[in-house]
Amino acid sequence: MPKNALLKIDEMEVTLPVMTGSEGEKAVDARKLRQDTGYIFYDQGYGNTGSCESTITYLDGDNGILRHRGYPIEQLAEHSEFVETAYLIIHGELPTPEQRKNFGQLLRQHAHIETQMQKLFEGFPKEAPAMVMLSSLVGSLAAFYPQLATNNFERDLQQFDLAAAIAISKIRTLGALVYRHKHGLPFLHPKDVPFCDNFLHLMFSEPYQDYAAIPEVTRALNLILLMHADHEQNCSTSTTRMVGSSGANLFSSLSAAIGALSGPLHGGANVAVMQMLQSIHDEHDDGTRFIQAAKDGTKSHRLMGFGHAVYRNFDPRAKLVGKACDIVLTKLGKSDPLLAIAKNLEQAALKDDYFISRKLYPNVDFYSGIIFRALGIPTEMFTVMFAIGRSPGWIANWKEVASNSKGRIYRPRQLYVGPVKRDYVPMAKRG
Repeated sequence: MPKNALLKIDEMEVTLPVMTGSEGEKAVDARKLRQDTGYIFYDQGYGNTGSCESTITYLDGDNGILRHRGYPIEQLAEHSEFVETAYLIIHGELPTPEQRKNFGQLLRQHAHIETQMQKLFEGFPKEAPAMVMLSSLVGSLAAFYPQLATNNFERDLQQFDLAAAIAISKIRTLGALVYRHKHGLPFLHPKDVPFCDNFLHLMFSEPYQDYAAIPEVTRALNLILLMHADHEQNCSTSTTRMVGSSGANLFSSLSAAIGALSGPLHGGANVAVMQMLQSIHDEHDDGTRFIQAAKDGTKSHRLMGFGHAVYRNFDPRAKLVGKACDIVLTKLGKSDPLLAIAKNLEQAALKDDYFISRKLYPNVDFYSGIIFRALGIPTEMFTVMFAIGRSPGWIANWKEVASNSKGRIYRPRQLYVGPVKRDYVPMAKRG
């Protein structure tokens, strides 16, 4: 029997339908509230608003659950890799061996960057922010592949598989070239190797000496990208859907998502972790004094990379990346004072009742930043790495919007609190 919610406003009673998701989540359907009553629900930042129905990712922050298309993140981390998980997120099912092979071939075929596109880098100063460059370059894909970016859902969906593969592969390559441009290094051609190996080659190979891939490093990078592949309706993903809802093509929507991710409150979390560690090191502290100051409530000593806005339990991704972090550091034999401080903070947070009682566990941003530093990836590139990993989720969400024949353009309402009506005063009579 359908359930309803009863809303009472003064003497008026309104019946609103109750929706139930496949995992038992409940939502009050307020789509006709303004039409029927003239009222809207005020929900600053949409923190308690369901803007869409989606089949991609299920996230239960209270219980530390994350599933993509029904598959637990723990199982994907153990048995899958980034490219296969990207296919799952985008297409809805795990690929058959033939589908996986074809998808991999598409990624390799489109890993290169056209000569004309390479010239775009010449217009960017080396000190340009990496994410600004990436957003601009990804947006330009709509100009280089106009047949895939017609701003017409029906036509764009006809070649969606190709556009999706181009987007994932190019974002990876462009990210590596942004790094080389900023460091004055010559651009390299992609190789016919797996996705993550190709990225490491494009980043770190020298003209006459290829990057020597280490299996443990490649697996760790694969895992980090997989961990970031999608995370429900976060800021950048909802940006993708909002831009796409206007009919905008995939590449333009991805460019907007990268812009959203560039903000320090979203994609910059692992950057903040490294900045915190550097600050602790500069104060000649091993983390002990910093932790005590954080417990005492000193605002300047806020622990970055601990706790999560969504998870009220341990971030399930953090456990997996944390294990990979230990393996990488052991394999590389890194001796880095910032990494030593990070391990001290981790151990304190996992054992101290202050942090345990507040569920301030290390999150995925804490560990991913440590791995990136161990791999030699500079802090300014951390958010670019996030964008490479998150691209499948953005693409899948754009597809959901484009495929919804009953969809509507995203158009939130507002509560106006500005001046009431007033009369215009001519310039001569002002002041």
